[in-house]
This record gives sequence, structure tokens and C-alpha cells, in this order.
Amino acid sequence: MLGAGVVFIITRNVVILMAAAIIGVISPSGNEIGPFLSIEQASLSHLLPDEKRTQVFAWYNLVGSFATATGALSGGWLAQILQIRGMLAIDAYRVVLLGYSVGGLVIGILFLLLSRNVEVDTTSQAESTPRVLGLHKSRNVVIRLSALFSIDAFAGGLIVQSMVAYWFFIKFGVNPGIIGSIFFGANVLAGISALLAVRLANKIGLINTMVFTHVPSNILLILVPLMPTLPLAITFLLLRFSISQMDVPTRQSYTMAVVAPDERSAASGVTTIARSVGAAIAPSLTGIFLSVPSLISVPFFLCGGLKLVYDAMLFRSFSTMKPPEET
Repeated sequence: MLGAGVVFIITRNVVILMAAAIIGVISPSGNEIGPFLSIEQASLSHLLPDEKRTQVFAWYNLVGSFATATGALSGGWLAQILQIRGMLAIDAYRVVLLGYSVGGLVIGILFLLLSRNVEVDTTSQAESTPRVLGLHKSRNVVIRLSALFSIDAFAGGLIVQSMVAYWFFIKFGVNPGIIGSIFFGANVLAGISALLAVRLANKIGLINTMVFTHVPSNILLILVPLMPTLPLAITFLLLRFSISQMDVPTRQSYTMAVVAPDERSAASGVTTIARSVGAAIAPSLTGIFLSVPSLISVPFFLCGGLKLVYDAMLFRSFSTMKPPEET
């Protein structure tokens, strides 16, 4: 992250910028796309009892959403204020990228301070156990989950936050400060929704929570581009975010629950890769749609529709497979 931020500050070469974005895991959505998520989820699951796993994952996502919200708000307004004071737009955004680089440095230092207690003990696992991508007895489950998660991620990749911000700019001419404020509110609501998911999951289960909250979220998303005014579009977007992340801690918790402890890092890694591949393909399609005025709202409809298909397939495939705390 530190290196990628520095590269973005000092060069305008598109090829170098693309390489830096890929290697430095710069996220177009504001969400985690690098290797950190898999390691963190496995470590948290290793340290927690089954009954506390979903709750801690919810707080984990809440902190992430609030941090993303703060970054969106500060980045948007900082760029706008610097431009008002006479700085060129490109230089203003370089200042924002400097903050990103500093964040990468801080994260690196924090990881160095972790103890070895976060590591899973694999000495009890027989050396002769055949493994593929670090998986053994849970391989089929992880492959099925990965296939479904890739569909969800592909759909989500059609409307990553940077693309939605650009859509608001094209559709309503919104300035960077207002866009930053919109996504500040959206990510705060998303973080709160992650906490609400815990209580719901305790009542109806992880899979049911994932599906039954995702469906209305997707319907609200489809309705956003149909709104005739900016206030209505913002309202429906915020309503969508208020329940959109309830499936995230439950999805993470469920994945960690249905695999063996020594497979958690691998399972999280494989499912994350599947999501990353799906999410990586979609934005190029959105770029094509956004370049055609009559098609700029198509990504919202495609995203919502595909996510509804994902919800139906997930419920059909895994509604009977319960995590330990539900059996």
C-alpha cells in the first residue's frame, strides 16, 4: 500500500499506475481486496469461541465501514477544499494519496506487533493428508461457496463506489465534497447494519440472514437510478446501504464455521480470490455502460438482478448446512 501510494503520486504513466494498483491492492470500492482479509478472518476465528464469532466479525466490519466512511468524507472534502484554494485537481488528489500511503505504513507497523497466538497449530494434522490449495476435507464446500461468492462479487463489481460516485457526477453534477458526504453516510449505515446482523443471525441463522437481508437490499439498488431527483436517489442509496452489509459478517462467519480450523486461512483465501476475480472483471463493463449516456443506469439493474440470482442459489445450496453454533 505504501509503495502503491507513492507510485501514484510521482508518475502519470498508465502502465506503471496499473501495475502499482494491482500489486499495491488499491481498491476501487473502498473495501478490502488484498491478502489481509483472509489472514485476519482466520486469526479471529482461531481466537474466538463459535458463539462469539459472528458478533466479533460484525464489530470487525463496523470498524472497517466507519474507517471507510471517514476516508470518503475526508478525501472528498480535502480534494475540494484544496481545489477551491487554487490547487490543480491532480495535485489535490495526490495529497489524498499521500494519506493512503501513510495508512499503509501504519498498517505494516501494526501487523509487526501481533503475537504468534494468532497462528493456527497444524502440528496435529497428519502430514500425509492430501491438500489442494491448503484444503482437505472441506474442499468441496469451499469450491461451491467460492463459485457463488464470485457471482456476488461480479455483480458488486458493476457498481463499486468509485463508479457510483462517477454516476452521481454524470447524472446530477454532484461535486466531490457532496459525493464524499454521501459515501460517509452510506458506509456508516453499512457498518451499523453489520451489528444488527448479529441479533438477526441468532434468531434465524447465518444463511437466512445472508439471504433475507440481501434481497430487499438488491431491490433498493435497482430503484436508485429510477429516482428522478438527487435527494430521492441519495435516499434510496442510503436505505440500501442500511441493510446491504448484513450479509458480510454472516458470510465471513459461516465460511469459517463450516471448515476445519487448519483450513480457515486457505478457505478464506480461496473464497477471497474467487470474489476478487469476479469483482475484477465487472468494472470494465461498467466503464462501457457509463460511456454511453443512454446506458449509464444499466449497471444498477444488472447488479441487483445478478445478486438476486445469487441469493436464490445460496439458499438452495446451503440452507440445510448449519454451522456448529446452530446445531
